Amino acid sequence: MPLPIERYALIGDTHSAALVGTDGSIDWLCLPRFDSPGVFNALLGGPDDGHWQLCPAGEVSEVRRRYRDETLVLETDFVTPTGQVRVVDFMPVRDRRADILRTVEGIDGVVDMRMEWVIRFDYGEILPWVQRRTDAEGRETITAIGGPDAVLLRGDVLPEHPPSDEHEMRHVAHFQVRPGERYQFSMTWYPSSQHTLPTCHDTDEQLPRTERYWRAWARRCTYRGPYRAQVVRSLLTLKALTYDPTGGIVAAPTTSLPEQLGGERNWDYRYCWLRDASLTLRSLLDAGFKDEAKAWRSWLLRSVAGDPEDLQILYGVAGERRLREWTVDTLPGYQGAAPVRVGNDASTQLQMDVYGEVLDALHEARRDGVEEDGFSWPLQRALAANLVRAWDQPDNGIWEVRGALRPFTHSRVMVWLAFDRLVRAVEEYGMDGGDEVDRWRELRDAVHEEVCTHAWSEKLGAFTQYYGGETLDAAVLLMQHVGFLPPDDERILGTIDAIDRELRDGPFVRRYSTEPIHDGDTTLDGLPPGEGAFLMCSFWLVRAYAMAGRTAQATELFDELLGLCNDVGLLSEEYDTGQNRMLGNFPQAFSHLALVSAAYALGAAPARGRVREQRDGPGYGAP
Repeated sequence: MPLPIERYALIGDTHSAALVGTDGSIDWLCLPRFDSPGVFNALLGGPDDGHWQLCPAGEVSEVRRRYRDETLVLETDFVTPTGQVRVVDFMPVRDRRADILRTVEGIDGVVDMRMEWVIRFDYGEILPWVQRRTDAEGRETITAIGGPDAVLLRGDVLPEHPPSDEHEMRHVAHFQVRPGERYQFSMTWYPSSQHTLPTCHDTDEQLPRTERYWRAWARRCTYRGPYRAQVVRSLLTLKALTYDPTGGIVAAPTTSLPEQLGGERNWDYRYCWLRDASLTLRSLLDAGFKDEAKAWRSWLLRSVAGDPEDLQILYGVAGERRLREWTVDTLPGYQGAAPVRVGNDASTQLQMDVYGEVLDALHEARRDGVEEDGFSWPLQRALAANLVRAWDQPDNGIWEVRGALRPFTHSRVMVWLAFDRLVRAVEEYGMDGGDEVDRWRELRDAVHEEVCTHAWSEKLGAFTQYYGGETLDAAVLLMQHVGFLPPDDERILGTIDAIDRELRDGPFVRRYSTEPIHDGDTTLDGLPPGEGAFLMCSFWLVRAYAMAGRTAQATELFDELLGLCNDVGLLSEEYDTGQNRMLGNFPQAFSHLALVSAAYALGAAPARGRVREQRDGPGYGAP
């Protein structure tokens, strides 16, 4: 059975990523891209579905692990009754190949080690053809081939031949490690059509190269406020979720880690949501990472190019549009939570808020000196033309509900944001708005008035989840952050208080109620009741407190939330408040970018936290 989600750590090469457990097992890896079929799939099943474990053969009394300061190089210390060893795991920054390098170092005493290597291509469905071959350097290797994929295992100690279990094709090796001894292992992916074996990567060369890459990137961070270590770790995680060849940013490197243990709220997050990527871009821009902003903008323009009416809410890492959702019947799911999904049908949903997030992200890039080109502004005008026609449609909303479409408040606030950023592009940066700019101004003001009228509940003293409703939604906490109303507006303060009262449980803020509606067995989102608390919602409340000048409340809640990070500073999407464990895909970009945004708000809190006013100048929407 896979470990609790919080017991995994991330290593990556800006093309793909692997999850390494505290038991020394790599239980999840897709190659050669984030969204490629799985090679190690034990996370969604068991060891027979593919994993690579490197750990002491006997009893382990203590496990300690850490990243080497501001890198993605993972160190895991195993303490045993007979001694101590250290396993160092990393993925060299991609150079036309995909590798995982692992080193065992003897620290104290003598430790018996065991390595188990099980390869299953295509989400565990393909049992590969495995053979021993000699590479160009004269070293013995093990290759595994299945369909278009092949991997090559090298090591100072190789598994016995034939396999220890020929039926299950488990490849196992045993060896002893003493102080000062080092054993090195590597696995390389390559196309099965390639006739020559990949050359051997030298760990002594690749390890310092990889460390230099991540440290140099982290040094570019301009953030100097409170909680810098946690902010930098979150930014490194966001960088690790960036697909370097295109600039696309995936929501998470995993699929189908459940939002409810044993439930069916299991989704594939290995794609690029416009919303998530736009907010990630803002966090990276705030911290001084302009190169990533340029790369993301290029990815965005390529992905959404064409008819604006065909705008999707998510795309593949290279801009792919066909993300048909299907289930992997051969995998039982994380600790039995089925189905395991590949692809995501949310790509066909209507979510009007993405217009606001995308146009706001492009506005931020413009403000931070990323110049427009001959393609970017015309595309924004084309998106605006479609928004003018379609802005008042009910939609699926930020939470991608699979129930009835509604006029969600957050979606309408983001529509206002889109028109506001278009107008400001003309007024503040001299962009050519033609005759449309007057219409943009008119609609901006009309949407603002509509939200204030139809989304406000006197009964709740708060803005509601959707027009005419009487339920709350944590997403409305974003209203003051985007400048829709000042953070000290009485309606904003009332909404904060209502969410604090109705949706908060300790440090956790639920996104909305998932109780059954109309005495049925489904909720507003069209799914069975129950889910964990979305961590980003709690960070949104931190930011709302800080912007409202409630610094003590913000700091207390933020400190509690930081305590939910695992031992290497990572966060999943959700948290099970009953069992005190992480839920959902991991690590989750939205959780980490919300952490970064909350830290920035806390840093600005002495000035009553008017973060967006300071960045953008005065001019909130009219009350």
